[in-house]
Amino acid sequence: MPQFDLIVVGGGSGGVRAARIAASHGARVALVEEYRLGGTCVIRGCVPKKLMVYASRFAQEFEEAAGYGWTLGDARFDWATLKARRDAEVTRLEGIYRNNLLASGVQLFDGRAQLADRNTVALANGSTLQASHILIATGAAPTRGPTIPGHEHAIDSNGFFDLQTLPKRVVVQGAGYIALELACVLQRLGASVRVVVRGDQILRGFDNDVRAHLTHELVESGLQFDFGRHVCSIAKTADDLQVELDSGETIAADCVLRALGRMPNAHGLGLEALGIALDAHGAIPVDEFSQTAIHNIYAVGDVTNRVNLTPMAIREGHAFADTLFGGTPRRVDHTLVPTAVFTTPELGVVGLTEEAALLRYPRLDVYRTSFRPMKATLSGHTGRMLFKLLVDRDTDRVLGFHGVGPDTGEMAQLMGVALQLQATKSALDATLAVHPTAAEELVTMRTPTVRHAL
Repeated sequence: MPQFDLIVVGGGSGGVRAARIAASHGARVALVEEYRLGGTCVIRGCVPKKLMVYASRFAQEFEEAAGYGWTLGDARFDWATLKARRDAEVTRLEGIYRNNLLASGVQLFDGRAQLADRNTVALANGSTLQASHILIATGAAPTRGPTIPGHEHAIDSNGFFDLQTLPKRVVVQGAGYIALELACVLQRLGASVRVVVRGDQILRGFDNDVRAHLTHELVESGLQFDFGRHVCSIAKTADDLQVELDSGETIAADCVLRALGRMPNAHGLGLEALGIALDAHGAIPVDEFSQTAIHNIYAVGDVTNRVNLTPMAIREGHAFADTLFGGTPRRVDHTLVPTAVFTTPELGVVGLTEEAALLRYPRLDVYRTSFRPMKATLSGHTGRMLFKLLVDRDTDRVLGFHGVGPDTGEMAQLMGVALQLQATKSALDATLAVHPTAAEELVTMRTPTVRHAL
């Protein structure tokens, strides 16, 4: 039976990073993956999604080009070409992941894994592996949500990447970032899209000004929203899908995409039998060093349901390996998380929302501006950007940045550095503007739009 210092179960972003770093510290490492290396991000998440987002934005670029003197012929989009090129890139990246692991000295095993005991991993082919330590990095998977009549006719976000053609009429159920990103892609590539939202707003947990501004922009772009509605049933006919809402309305569609959240991939691993109880969300509870209730079993990434983002899984995996095999104990900060939502227009945010900031900093100054980007002056595009800064009046410290519009994801990355360094509003004011850019608004907003008091 092969003996290792570490067995990593799961070949996504967190597991791969942990395996490579542990191996670089001299550990004997095995990694087991049942599907494809790279995990959700590389195979059916961040990377292929962003490629689809790029494709979808060309339609607006073509429209705006006329205002700058360009005359274009009839633009035609071919889904099959995009899908083939996207899938080829995913395969190329998977190969890089595999080669990097092998070059690091990590032994790879294909197939489903289950923990037989605290030191033994059983593979689907009947073989077993043993190690001093085990790391669970199995990520998360789409949840199909409540079972409704005809639910088998719908797809989830994984199924989106298997679509062979662009559906003409789509119903998207959900209002999180995955639902909205894919809805924007489909709509801008030419589909008619209706988004069914259980609540009265999109993007739960984001700043309310951002939610309202983005909703307005998406409606202006052609997305249709049905707020306060549920999908009751999906019936397949000879010609289409009939989607019934709780209002009694029936919508004819060619595709129904249910994007209702994600669940940790923790069931079926044998954890409960070993004494590791999953939490109410089905996640693996861990401490600040990603250690479970069993001292030699650890977990990182979405399976722990802490901050479910690829960069966080990578950081957790790296910190785990440094702590256990590098002699450098490292905790991961889960509190300051720059992130982007790649709708069109996109969102870039970092730090506290206004609502969260007020709970801790009642003397809060809010700086907010909305404007048409300079490009729109000739193109005629009506979209507006939104920037918002939150500042603690007592310390002058910037607590949050929220942006909606082109390249705000890039801005959030740099503002994340500023917030990590505990930048003050006066420091932003003292920074020379880069003109003409949209980002210069971040250093030229001088007067608060709202001044909260005690």
